[in-house]
Amino acid sequence: MKRLGALCAAVASTCVVAQTNGVTLYGIVDLGMRHGSGLTASNAASAGSTDSLGSGINTTSRWGLRGTEDLGGGAKAVFQLESGLNADTGAPANASKYFDRASWLGLQGGWGTLALGRQTTTLADAISPVDPLGMRFAGFNASIGVAALSQHGLGIEFGSAGSTSGSYRLDNAVKYTGRFGGFTARAMLGLGEVASQTSALPSRGLGLAYAAGSFTVSSAFQTFKAADQRTLDGATLGVAYRWDTLRLAANAARSKAETAAGKHTVQRVMSAGATWSITPQTDLTAAYYKVDRTCTGATDDGYGRLVAFAEYKLSRRTKVYAELDNTRWRHGFQGAANQASATGVSAGVMHSF
Repeated sequence: MKRLGALCAAVASTCVVAQTNGVTLYGIVDLGMRHGSGLTASNAASAGSTDSLGSGINTTSRWGLRGTEDLGGGAKAVFQLESGLNADTGAPANASKYFDRASWLGLQGGWGTLALGRQTTTLADAISPVDPLGMRFAGFNASIGVAALSQHGLGIEFGSAGSTSGSYRLDNAVKYTGRFGGFTARAMLGLGEVASQTSALPSRGLGLAYAAGSFTVSSAFQTFKAADQRTLDGATLGVAYRWDTLRLAANAARSKAETAAGKHTVQRVMSAGATWSITPQTDLTAAYYKVDRTCTGATDDGYGRLVAFAEYKLSRRTKVYAELDNTRWRHGFQGAANQASATGVSAGVMHSF
């Protein structure tokens, strides 16, 4: 009888542990029709119009795996692998990196989370809760592209990003995230891993956010180096407030990059917007982004961009949406051969699993 009791206790204990362990397959498939006047299919400035079937107009299409293992004593092993997807063609979003969006392993406990691998920067983490569009339309959202440096347009690899076009995620990175009451603190170190050049492609970042009830304030600073020691510094500060069915958000960001000896590019992004949940199924979102660029030896330029979304939830995991945007370029930012303003309209469906 004692042996039977011990066996039952062991089985029960195993079941309890099993409930806290596991791997989850998840993802998003987002496809929509889009017409752009003064924009290409990839939303770059253009002289004409384009009709396209786009992936990720609302939320970036992706699939991934995440998992945890209970190590006992409140500690866990955690991991995430995530790959971007061009759902309109079935091709990976990044041809050179299969798990381009996330590839990390870490330990988690009451003291926080320590993660190792390819991860988002502290800038990206800070902007996420305060972006006026709620991180929608990543390829067209200036908070993601310019403020969080996903599309900095500098043509130089800053930090261990594995790309010369953006520094939103870093390879070979160590990141700590700790939550203490309403505060969230982050610290990140990106290792360049360039042979015999310990100071090539490193990155360091700090972030601090505070959330209490309906109010959130979020900030971060991160510095990146190129292989030749040129630097890129970025900073962001934003707030969000939810009042009943209305969410208001605003953010300010600035980056400064050394593009050549004695030459710099400074980019600033100011954004504000609101989401109104008219019904539990229907959301209306509108946001405005003002981007200013200053380059040594060149005329200051930039653009203003208004983006609006209407979304209707068909179920907990499926929604349909319509989108409208207008961009007005300033002082030739778009290139002399292209239109001075651009308009886009989209309609699509998004399913998460």
